[in-house]
Amino acid sequence: MTQIKRYRGKVYGKVQGVYFRATAQEEARRLGLTGWIHNVEDGSVEFEVQGPEEAVKQFLEWAQEGPPAARVDNWKVEEIPIVEGEREFIIRY
Repeated sequence: MTQIKRYRGKVYGKVQGVYFRATAQEEARRLGLTGWIHNVEDGSVEFEVQGPEEAVKQFLEWAQEGPPAARVDNWKVEEIPIVEGEREFIIRY
Protein backbone atom coordinates (compact mmCIF):
# COMPACT_ATOMS: atom_id res chain seq x y z
CA MET A 1 0.00 0.00 0.00
CA THR A 2 1.25 3.45 -0.92
CA GLN A 3 1.87 5.70 2.04
CA ILE A 4 0.64 9.29 1.75
CA LYS A 5 2.97 11.96 3.11
CA ARG A 6 2.74 15.73 3.49
CA TYR A 7 5.63 18.14 3.87
CA ARG A 8 5.94 21.87 4.44
CA GLY A 9 8.96 23.46 2.84
CA LYS A 10 10.54 26.85 2.43
CA VAL A 11 13.17 27.82 -0.12
CA TYR A 12 15.46 30.84 0.06
CA GLY A 13 17.58 32.55 -2.59
CA LYS A 14 16.58 33.90 -5.99
CA VAL A 15 13.18 32.20 -5.87
CA GLN A 16 10.70 35.01 -6.56
CA GLY A 17 10.19 36.44 -10.04
CA VAL A 18 11.70 33.34 -11.68
CA TYR A 19 8.51 31.29 -12.21
CA PHE A 20 9.23 29.13 -9.16
CA ARG A 21 5.56 28.90 -8.15
CA ALA A 22 4.22 28.21 -11.65
CA THR A 23 6.89 25.62 -12.35
CA ALA A 24 6.31 23.99 -8.95
CA GLN A 25 2.61 23.77 -9.74
CA GLU A 26 3.37 22.07 -13.07
CA GLU A 27 5.76 19.64 -11.38
CA ALA A 28 3.29 18.82 -8.59
CA ARG A 29 0.47 18.23 -11.05
CA ARG A 30 2.72 16.06 -13.23
CA LEU A 31 3.47 13.94 -10.15
CA GLY A 32 -0.21 13.82 -9.07
CA LEU A 33 0.35 15.79 -5.86
CA THR A 34 -1.85 18.22 -3.95
CA GLY A 35 -1.01 21.23 -1.82
CA TRP A 36 -0.14 24.87 -2.30
CA ILE A 37 2.72 27.32 -2.82
CA HIS A 38 3.09 31.05 -2.21
CA ASN A 39 5.60 33.89 -1.99
CA VAL A 40 6.56 35.09 1.48
CA GLU A 41 7.31 38.74 2.29
CA ASP A 42 10.90 37.87 3.27
CA GLY A 43 11.65 36.88 -0.35
CA SER A 44 11.33 33.12 0.17
CA VAL A 45 8.76 30.71 -1.23
CA GLU A 46 6.78 28.41 1.06
CA PHE A 47 4.83 25.30 0.08
CA GLU A 48 2.98 22.28 1.35
CA VAL A 49 2.91 19.18 -0.80
CA GLN A 50 1.04 15.91 -0.30
CA GLY A 51 0.78 12.59 -2.08
CA PRO A 52 2.39 9.19 -2.45
CA GLU A 53 5.73 9.14 -0.65
CA GLU A 54 7.88 8.49 -3.74
CA ALA A 55 6.21 11.30 -5.75
CA VAL A 56 6.61 13.71 -2.83
CA LYS A 57 10.32 12.83 -2.64
CA GLN A 58 10.66 13.63 -6.35
CA PHE A 59 9.00 17.02 -5.82
CA LEU A 60 11.25 17.81 -2.87
CA GLU A 61 14.33 16.95 -4.96
CA TRP A 62 13.06 19.31 -7.67
CA ALA A 63 12.43 22.08 -5.10
CA GLN A 64 16.08 22.02 -4.01
CA GLU A 65 16.96 23.52 -7.39
CA GLY A 66 13.71 24.89 -8.82
CA PRO A 67 13.33 26.18 -12.38
CA PRO A 68 16.37 27.16 -14.49
CA ALA A 69 16.27 30.88 -13.58
CA ALA A 70 16.09 30.19 -9.82
CA ARG A 71 18.97 29.93 -7.37
CA VAL A 72 18.16 28.06 -4.17
CA ASP A 73 20.65 29.07 -1.48
CA ASN A 74 18.96 27.33 1.41
CA TRP A 75 15.86 25.32 2.12
CA LYS A 76 14.10 23.59 4.96
CA VAL A 77 11.44 20.93 5.01
CA GLU A 78 9.44 19.13 7.68
CA GLU A 79 6.86 16.37 7.63
CA ILE A 80 3.42 17.50 8.78
CA PRO A 81 -0.01 15.79 9.13
CA ILE A 82 -1.90 15.03 5.92
CA VAL A 83 -4.90 17.15 4.91
CA GLU A 84 -8.08 15.36 3.88
CA GLY A 85 -10.15 16.47 0.90
CA GLU A 86 -7.50 18.43 -0.99
CA ARG A 87 -7.95 17.99 -4.73
CA GLU A 88 -5.17 19.94 -6.45
CA PHE A 89 -1.94 21.89 -6.09
CA ILE A 90 -2.63 25.61 -6.16
CA ILE A 91 -0.74 28.89 -6.15
CA ARG A 92 -1.83 31.09 -3.27
CA TYR A 93 -1.70 34.87 -3.71
